[in-house]
Amino acid sequence: MSVVQELEAMAGKMNEQPGALDGLHASYHFHIKDTGKHLQVYFHDGTVRVVEDASDDADCTLTMSESHLRKLLRNDLNTTMAYMTGSLRIDGRLGLALKLQEILKQYQV
Repeated sequence: MSVVQELEAMAGKMNEQPGALDGLHASYHFHIKDTGKHLQVYFHDGTVRVVEDASDDADCTLTMSESHLRKLLRNDLNTTMAYMTGSLRIDGRLGLALKLQEILKQYQV
């Protein structure tokens, strides 16, 4: 399964059970540096949408390798260490990055 498919599967699960998404209106941009892919994830009114090759401005941009994104989706990434060592870069609202991590924990695929 590709990382895009993993993210879409998780988005599907979130759309089926949106309780933890109440009040979240944000867009996240994932720049996967080793593959050059750009993914955008939109949270709005309890729904989640994943868009490939999006270039819209996002509230929070996360730059990381594909393996780190997979680990993030599986709640297996030490985000603090990844951030401190530079393997995870966050631009925009840091609070939204922390919120995303909490949400992903609840919707493991």
